[in-house]
Amino acid sequence: MEIPSKTAFSVQNLLFHSFLRLFFFVQYLVVPVTADFNVTRYNTMENIAIDCGSSVGGKSWDDRPWVGDGNGKFSLIEQQNNNNKPSVVKAASQDSLPSSVDPFPYYTARLSYSQFTYSIPLTDGQKFIRLHFCPTKYPDFGDPSKKAFFSVKAGNFILLSNFSPSLHAHREVTFFKEFCVNLDEGQRLNLTFTPSPYITDSYAFINGIEVVSMPTNLYYTPASDEGVPRFVGQAQGKTYRLENNTALENMYRFNVGSGREISPKDDTGMFRRWLNDDQEYLTKANPSAIPFNTTIDLNFSSTIKSYAAPKEAYATARTMGTNKTKNENYQLTWEFPVDSAFSYFVRLHFCEFQTEITKPGDRVFEILLANASAETQ
Repeated sequence: MEIPSKTAFSVQNLLFHSFLRLFFFVQYLVVPVTADFNVTRYNTMENIAIDCGSSVGGKSWDDRPWVGDGNGKFSLIEQQNNNNKPSVVKAASQDSLPSSVDPFPYYTARLSYSQFTYSIPLTDGQKFIRLHFCPTKYPDFGDPSKKAFFSVKAGNFILLSNFSPSLHAHREVTFFKEFCVNLDEGQRLNLTFTPSPYITDSYAFINGIEVVSMPTNLYYTPASDEGVPRFVGQAQGKTYRLENNTALENMYRFNVGSGREISPKDDTGMFRRWLNDDQEYLTKANPSAIPFNTTIDLNFSSTIKSYAAPKEAYATARTMGTNKTKNENYQLTWEFPVDSAFSYFVRLHFCEFQTEITKPGDRVFEILLANASAETQ
């Protein structure tokens, strides 16, 4: 089995530098400060949460309802292999799971030595797909670290290939993988799980599936738009369009400087998770300050929808401070491990709420991505 090569890119000054030759395309969301604060939640057309391996489902700890995959709402298509082994429903041993694990969707799973497909009726448009995994021991199935290798397709998109939940868990008991795809009119979303043909008695499994509508063009380029003018590393003047025929995988989403995770329940209706520990990825941060906004109300500009990020994400920041002499001697830098075979969409959220900054030009900095200049001022 080949493991993709890993390297890191870093954000410097917010600044990113990298040992990679990667192209990054970057978009900025700037939130002006005013005296009015109104955050609109996105009203999703589809908000599907499937508790795989369950006939009844139930509510997770955040009161979100999960529907069992055995209730007939979703078609399950199975392909028999030479061993004639259909998919089966199994419950994880609760004795082997810590009390911190939410029963929904992690206490049950659908597992199979054969290919199986969830066929989900949906409207057309851009969707979040989240696949939830709990790589623990299930009765009658082998060690997941040695046997649970499989691929996942969403229509024509290969989301995961020769994927091992155990190897990707990073010491977490449960985790999920998040993707963005576009569904054309008249399609059903077919999620196909296929055990690896290269490993004897390999099997596929899934604990939970989310499908959530997203606002059109939140991450994709609108048809009327010429494209993003900054595709870092390529010739100036070229624009880049992120088309609907592209699938995206979320790698990192951080609430910088807060020390607090923003849970899916507290997102703006799209059930995104905003992690809190950006400090784990900081490689150059001395000195740095963490200002917190408790007094200034916020208002989103007309070009930025308020559901782009939760208001909590704009209430904290990490800054180099105001000492110009010190700032000239280092770059505030985050480094993130990434696979070198891909291009990366980088979205940076900004909100100027510090009272010391009173006019344009009071704070000016440079942004580098992969050692290439993304923004000079």
